[in-house]
Amino acid sequence: MKKYTYEAKDQATNRVVKASLQAESESAAARLLTKQGFVPLSIKEQIGDGSFLSKLNGRITTKDKVVFTRQLATLIGAGLPLSQSLHTVLEQTENKQLQSIIEDISANVEGGRSLSESFAKYPKVFNEVFISLISAGELSGTLDDSLKRIANQQEKDAAIVSKIRGALTYPIIVLVVIFAVMAFMLFTVVPQVETLYEDLNKELPILTLIMVNVAAFLANFWWVVLIVAGAGIYFFIQYLGTSSGIAFKDNFKIHVPLFGKMFQKLYMARFARTGQTLLSTGVSMLDMLKITGRAVNNTVIQKSIERATDKVQGGKALSTALTPEEVILPLVPQMIKIGEQSGRIDEMMGKVAQVYEDELDEQIRTISTAIEPILMVVLAVVAGGMVGAILLPIYSLVNGINV
Repeated sequence: MKKYTYEAKDQATNRVVKASLQAESESAAARLLTKQGFVPLSIKEQIGDGSFLSKLNGRITTKDKVVFTRQLATLIGAGLPLSQSLHTVLEQTENKQLQSIIEDISANVEGGRSLSESFAKYPKVFNEVFISLISAGELSGTLDDSLKRIANQQEKDAAIVSKIRGALTYPIIVLVVIFAVMAFMLFTVVPQVETLYEDLNKELPILTLIMVNVAAFLANFWWVVLIVAGAGIYFFIQYLGTSSGIAFKDNFKIHVPLFGKMFQKLYMARFARTGQTLLSTGVSMLDMLKITGRAVNNTVIQKSIERATDKVQGGKALSTALTPEEVILPLVPQMIKIGEQSGRIDEMMGKVAQVYEDELDEQIRTISTAIEPILMVVLAVVAGGMVGAILLPIYSLVNGINV
């Protein structure tokens, strides 16, 4: 099939629409437009899809996707045909890369493909949960509801991740300040102390001597430090991209002191919220587990869910299958068991997600409050230790005391 760009007049609204579609030929494109209620004004074959250029126009954020999804849900819910809804959303979208994708999705839909198939061409933008909910909405005739659920899911997940990043930002800033203070002391104050001792023909105290040697090494061989640090960071990043590196990173996240429980609750909330959204849209239990296993974005949790999936496939209840898994917090199988008994598993999973989302909010606030004084003490100890190591020898010299 060829891709054509066109200008056409919408007979229902009298507006001129500019978009693209896929068809076998120019005449087939004209027939397709006429069938959809448009009067073709010009049709031109598109050479190349401009995908590389579109990638240069900016990253597609979660906010972009949420706005797009909500707009599409509103238009479809209002009774507009899918093709016209896509054209309308395209005109309202500001992100150039997303515009290019919507244009291609619109062309695929007009060419006869389903909406879920059209979205599936862009797995890096629309994940498996997104595609599955669209597919379920198409099959059940509740596409607008599915789109609203997707938008809600994206907003909740993005809000939680944003709060966790905010909690981690402050410690990083303080660590940068600590290193900056250390660098300032090493490169400005320490050399002056060395000069003072040389003028007085005195030997440097051992701690001050160590600091002088460190400062001299960094001043003369800073390029070696940069190369070694850069190479170390590069190879570590490469390692984190391997299967063993991903497993190490994911395992570290859920076991790291102070933040481990927070990450566990994040993954449980994501698992429960995604599961609720999928089940309430009509996705089967096994498909839900397979999709949520990948959606949690942690290989350790994913393997636990996969083991539970095998047990469910063998006839066990989901609550029973999840109970022995150490990384699955106990509340999850307990609430699912209540859902199994009442026939409302999706509702119980939604309540689990809400519990962990609320607990995450509280824990993030607690950590943020507790970590500030701790880091300030660390900063004071580091800075005070360096100042003491520099000033005490000077004070001893002034008072004629051998240090």
